[in-house]
Amino acid sequence: MRNALLGAAGAALLTSLTPAAAAPCSAPREVIERLMSSDCEACWTGAAARPLPRSTWVLDWIEPSAAGADAPLAAGALPESAARRRALATAAPVDGTQEFRWPLARRPAVRLTVGGGPAWNGYLGLQLQASGKLPEGAEVYLALVEHIAAGSDGSPVERRLVRSVAGPLVLDADGRRSTQWRALRIPEGAKPERLQGMAWWVDREARLRGIALEACTAR
Repeated sequence: MRNALLGAAGAALLTSLTPAAAAPCSAPREVIERLMSSDCEACWTGAAARPLPRSTWVLDWIEPSAAGADAPLAAGALPESAARRRALATAAPVDGTQEFRWPLARRPAVRLTVGGGPAWNGYLGLQLQASGKLPEGAEVYLALVEHIAAGSDGSPVERRLVRSVAGPLVLDADGRRSTQWRALRIPEGAKPERLQGMAWWVDREARLRGIALEACTAR
């Protein structure tokens, strides 16, 4: 899952990147990760729409399957999804399902902020700012997530679908503010106007411990 900075094209995009204006939003108290195979169309279309508090954020991952491009959810499949599942091999999903719930501390050890630039030549530039000392063995990731409203694209529930991932990223070891820039490719079929930058960090057991969304300052 390690993405290096791009070449000349990526460098030009990152040079023009300006952090997005941060809008106030409710700080998440919990994150739910949902993992599904690209073979499982019912996992996408048959999800029960249950109410969730605004303080709960949801991430959806679609894993590639042996069917490849013939799988019904192949368009949204991401290789890093399989790596995320392997990392969670020892974690217990909720009620035997493919959901993982992560309660978040009110004062996390590391605080993240994400800024973004305009789409350019098939890429989106992201800026990550992190402050605080990362615990030993923890990892930080940057991603593009596609916001899909309930009732859109055959999904009965609102989703933030993980579409591109960069990381783990190297932060300053002394715990001072660290800034990272990455240019992430816009996947085929994704709608740029629905994409947002997101960052999160996980502990050494791969449990998600902190998260940030582009243009969002937690209150």
